[in-house]
Amino acid sequence: MRRRRRQPLKNMMETNEKHTEKGAESTFVVLLSTYNGERFLRTQIDSILAQEGVGVQIVARDDGSQDATQDILNDYQQRGLLTWEQGKENLGPARSFMELLKNAPRGDYYAFADQDDFWMKDKLCSALQHTKSAMATEEKPFLYFCQTQLTDQQLQPMPSVIIHPKLTFGEALVYQFIGGCTMVMNNALRDIVCRYHPTFLPMHDVWIYDIAQAVGARICFDPTPHILYRQHGDNTIGQGQGRLHAWRERLDRVVLNREHRRSRMANELKQGFADLMPSENRDLLESFIRGKSSLRARLKLLKDPRFEPADETTKKLFKINVILNSY
Repeated sequence: MRRRRRQPLKNMMETNEKHTEKGAESTFVVLLSTYNGERFLRTQIDSILAQEGVGVQIVARDDGSQDATQDILNDYQQRGLLTWEQGKENLGPARSFMELLKNAPRGDYYAFADQDDFWMKDKLCSALQHTKSAMATEEKPFLYFCQTQLTDQQLQPMPSVIIHPKLTFGEALVYQFIGGCTMVMNNALRDIVCRYHPTFLPMHDVWIYDIAQAVGARICFDPTPHILYRQHGDNTIGQGQGRLHAWRERLDRVVLNREHRRSRMANELKQGFADLMPSENRDLLESFIRGKSSLRARLKLLKDPRFEPADETTKKLFKINVILNSY
C-alpha cells in the first residue's frame, strides 16, 4: 500500500533548507501541483533542482493521484529535495495552484511549475535578472513571464506560438495568453493575490496576470524561452495541435463563450481589487462591465482602442464576442 506522507506547509521552509544554495542572492519557492503525473514528473523535478544561481525550494500539492505520483514525491521528500502535501480533495489545477500560493512558505519570489515540462537551467536566474533590470522593489508588486518553446513528448522542439503582448490592462481583459508555467512573482504581488478568493476561477495564471495589470504592478515579458512546454495529448491546456483544433478552441472560448468568462472575471476583479486600482483602470473596468447590460456601451467597446489586443485574430473574434454579448 502506498505510503502518503503529509507535512504541514508551515514547516516546509526548514525541510527544503538543504537544497537552498549557500550565498544565493534570492530564494524561489517553486509551487508544483500534481495529478497522475508519473510519466514526466521526475524529469521536471530534476530540471527545477538543476536551476543555477538561485536558491530553490519546491513545495508540491497532489490533487488525488491514483498512479505512482505520490511515491515519486515521497522519494524526493525523503531525500530532502522537496516537501509535499496530499490535498484533502481534488480541486483541479487552478484552485490547487492557488491553494499552494496561499499556504506557501515565505520566499523572495514564487514560481508555478507544471508536472510535465522541462525547465532550462537559467529559467529562474533569467527572471531574477529581469527583476533587477526593471528595478523592481520589494514593496512594488512585480510579475515576470516568458515565451515558451513547444516540444513533443521527447522534448523535441515544435513550432511555437510566438506572442508579442502590449502589456496593458485593456488587453488583459480581452486576450488570455499568459502561461502560468513561466510566471514569477514577488511577495508584494503574492500578498495582493491571496487577499481575495474568487468564486469564478477558470485558470490561475490568467487571473493573476489580470490582477497584476489591474493594480498597476510592474510587469516584465521575456521573449526568450526558458522552458520546454511538453505537448503529449493529456495537457490541461495545450498548444501546437494544428490550426483546425486552434480555431475550434477559439470558437468555443471567444465566440460561443458559454461561460461569459471575460465579464465574470472582470466582476471578480472589481469585487476583490477595485480599491487598489489606479483610477484609469477602474474606469476601464467599469466600461468593460457596463457593456453587458447596455447596447450603447457595447458599441463603445467595439471602437475603444484601449481594449485592442496584440493578436489580430483575437481582436476580430472579440468584436464578434461583443456583438453577441457573450464576452
